[in-house]
Amino acid sequence: MANIVDDLIDVLWVKEIEKNVFLGKVQDLGLKHLFGGHVLAQALVAAAQTVEKDRFCHSLHGYFLRPGKNDEPIYYEVDLIRSGKSFTTRRVVAKQGGLAIFSMSASFHSLEPGFHHQTEKPSVPGPEGIMTELEQARKAKDMIAEQVRDKLTADRPIEIRIVDPVDPFHPHKRPPLKYSWFRTLYPMTCKDQIIHQAMLAYASDFGLATTALLPHGVTFFQPGTQVASLDHAMWFHRPFYLDGWMLYVKDSPSAAGSRGFNRGSIYTQDGVMVASVAQESLIRRQDHPKEGDPTKGLVS
Repeated sequence: MANIVDDLIDVLWVKEIEKNVFLGKVQDLGLKHLFGGHVLAQALVAAAQTVEKDRFCHSLHGYFLRPGKNDEPIYYEVDLIRSGKSFTTRRVVAKQGGLAIFSMSASFHSLEPGFHHQTEKPSVPGPEGIMTELEQARKAKDMIAEQVRDKLTADRPIEIRIVDPVDPFHPHKRPPLKYSWFRTLYPMTCKDQIIHQAMLAYASDFGLATTALLPHGVTFFQPGTQVASLDHAMWFHRPFYLDGWMLYVKDSPSAAGSRGFNRGSIYTQDGVMVASVAQESLIRRQDHPKEGDPTKGLVS
């Protein structure tokens, strides 16, 4: 019997409609535009379908060029840049309405033995007993705009538990560092590493861009605040399965020029570092907020 995790896998697994061209479904998460992690994950799956089966993605670098639409399919064109003895490189362009909305380069590598080290997983409270992000949204549903309330409080395939969460409607200034636990809501029967990488790419975009807002006491729920991913890079260090708990450590070392720079490290619950993330995001504030705008007077 299908569940919402299987449904997400089906959405992310783009279908080849002609040589090196793939068609992707879209989903409406209640956001103004298409969720960036959605396009990132589908582009990775498209690229992977043109690569040797014994090679796995070790890095990807993507740029969000235009806002994606929630009601229009996406076409992914894959350019076979190079297939070498050890590494395979692909370039992907995602299009809607004939216009590019996203571009990505990805590199694939066969697993090899070699040197091994990693940073230690931070010591933070485990996921047990922490309220899920969905439970928090449902608790505050009366404060969510009616037109998106059902979408933002619907069941989700990725369960997220935030350590020391921010009140999205009454934030306070705090250091640009946050921790969250996440995993798929149900066990995944599919063990294809590319699917788990795609699911991780999808999940890695949740909550990353807003890390740069923490020192300013601002959230995207407040009028006058615009947040959008500009680019997204990932490095996959080791194989993993996303139906076990993952700790996502996010920090923002800099914000300037209406752009915030964010980094992430992802660990399994038992401390294995599986991926690193870097992203620059647009964090724009209106110069002249409307009367009563809670962002009035804030400096970002």
